[in-house]
Amino acid sequence: MPAPDVLLRFGDELEVKMKRAIIIVLDSVGIGEQPDAGLYGDEGSNTLGHICLQLKDQPWFSLANMERLGLGHIDGVDYLDKTREPIGAFGRLLELSKGKDTTTGHWEIAGIVMDKAFPVYPNGFPPEIIQAFEEAIGRKTLGNYPASGTQIIDELGEEHMRTGYPIVYTSADSVFQIAAHEEVIPLELLYEMCEKARRILTGDHAVGRVIARPFVGEPGTFRRTANRKDFSLDPIRKTVLDYAAEKGYQVRAVGKIEDIFNGRGITHAVHTHSNMDGVDRTLEWLKEDFEGILFTNLVDFDMLYGHRNNVEGYGRALVEFDARLPEIINAMKDDDILFITADHGCDPETESTDHSREYTPVLVYGRKVRAGVNLGTRKGFSNIAATIADYLGLSTDIAGESFLGEILK
Repeated sequence: MPAPDVLLRFGDELEVKMKRAIIIVLDSVGIGEQPDAGLYGDEGSNTLGHICLQLKDQPWFSLANMERLGLGHIDGVDYLDKTREPIGAFGRLLELSKGKDTTTGHWEIAGIVMDKAFPVYPNGFPPEIIQAFEEAIGRKTLGNYPASGTQIIDELGEEHMRTGYPIVYTSADSVFQIAAHEEVIPLELLYEMCEKARRILTGDHAVGRVIARPFVGEPGTFRRTANRKDFSLDPIRKTVLDYAAEKGYQVRAVGKIEDIFNGRGITHAVHTHSNMDGVDRTLEWLKEDFEGILFTNLVDFDMLYGHRNNVEGYGRALVEFDARLPEIINAMKDDDILFITADHGCDPETESTDHSREYTPVLVYGRKVRAGVNLGTRKGFSNIAATIADYLGLSTDIAGESFLGEILK
């Protein structure tokens, strides 16, 4: 791949010393099937690998900055350049939790390993759930089957506009999704419906997320809007975010992080409408003086490209993020440690439009981080949480093993 136009570098300013951990989740950027992928129907999945192999000859495709951090040196990533002297630490993480959804992945990054997967509904939700929901909202519903979000509004959007009935659907993930046209069911009413669904979906039917999926447009040209909202469960145990907040650290959440943790352990939050908006908000907060954790989710990879099997779009989004990485590096202070990782896969080259059970990358960078450390393959996304807890001096009972001693200078 061609060399980057802008090299990663630091400014010369005198910086205030403070400990901060920055986690950036490249949503769905998996790096190859896990040994148990067959249990999830995901044999052969390799989100990043398939994208790189298909686009490697395109003149615009370059992940040079992530390669400089060591991306090409990670176990199994043999389709990217191996920089002679990587400037970060790098490794591969194996998910231990049961499941392959957003909530499970992020909770594990924060220190929770799920022994039991969230419930899924390949045949739609049972009658007692739909009946209870319809009684709660005072109207009938449409749908109640697994589908992609764009597919189901094309199929049922016109009937929804005629009847005013919300569209209920699910996917291979543990989600209860409610789609509604913004001119038929206003946003606040849609969010109220989601809150009612969240109260119903407990116990054996405690899905990971209830999601509002608003859309606009006319039949044949429906399009989803950025007014999506997630209604999650409280984490089942304390996370590194809780422990940090209790210790007096700030925990700042960018994107859908606040929703994923249902606000637990979050001291500041901002929602975003795109990957680049997420990078902008991350940069704004990096330039402020605070101690603690900055946790960012960049969802476009998954939402706009993985689920829609759009290889080129996914590749361009990766290039777009890679080009912004020098800005992030240059905004970091002396004691910052950056972790770039993912929560699952969503291979755009497979027939499936759902998430895939894959290893995820971890790239670690900071002025105090030793260059070129190969972390190998680690069991548990929760190693990130354990390392952050170790760095911030937190006493916790979260899952994971810290690799702080291996990476600090």
